Amino acid sequence: MGLVAMAFLPFLMSPVTAIVVITMYTIVLVFVILVPVWRHLQPLPVLEMLAGTLVGTPLGVWALSTFPVSTLKRLIGATLVVVVLLEWAQVKPRPLVGRAWAVGAGILAGVAGGAVATPGPPVILYSTTQGWGPRTFKANLQAFFFVNEAVVLVGYWWAGLVNAEAWRLAVSFALPAAGGTVLGMLCFRHVDQHRFRRLVFWLLLVSGAVLLGRG
Repeated sequence: MGLVAMAFLPFLMSPVTAIVVITMYTIVLVFVILVPVWRHLQPLPVLEMLAGTLVGTPLGVWALSTFPVSTLKRLIGATLVVVVLLEWAQVKPRPLVGRAWAVGAGILAGVAGGAVATPGPPVILYSTTQGWGPRTFKANLQAFFFVNEAVVLVGYWWAGLVNAEAWRLAVSFALPAAGGTVLGMLCFRHVDQHRFRRLVFWLLLVSGAVLLGRG
């Protein structure tokens, strides 16, 4: 959700506001996804990643509250482009064994989540090397994202970024967001997943390139 939203919202509003609003929505979404698979959670690797995110998040929040708008847009654009290239390259890292890898993934996720609302790529790449079953994979990631986004949102509040404008937009977008979610669920079985995924990543690439070039 964060990747797709950040491909469009910076064209419509301040990237700072967009990032705060997306963080609010993500907390709710990942909690809803986590509830049905909670029993499959493995706490230890999640705690290791969260230890890292506590280190990385303050740096990301500092960047968001300090960098010029043009720099933030270029960071968002660069992130989108890198994610698309990794997807197309079908990167499959070797098994990563040891606590340091989990903590390192958490640090990168904290920085990326705090700065540009995209904590996913580092922890997803790490998680794909751990041999978890599908439900454990889903449970571990959603548990991480829920706490990660909560920590990030606290950081935004501390930095004074959770303001009246962010709340107004979050409330005003709630109904369209819910409608889009329902529509996506209804269309899920009737859409060619391969073509849809390819279309989404092309949109991410174009948006990322524009943001990276124009700032």
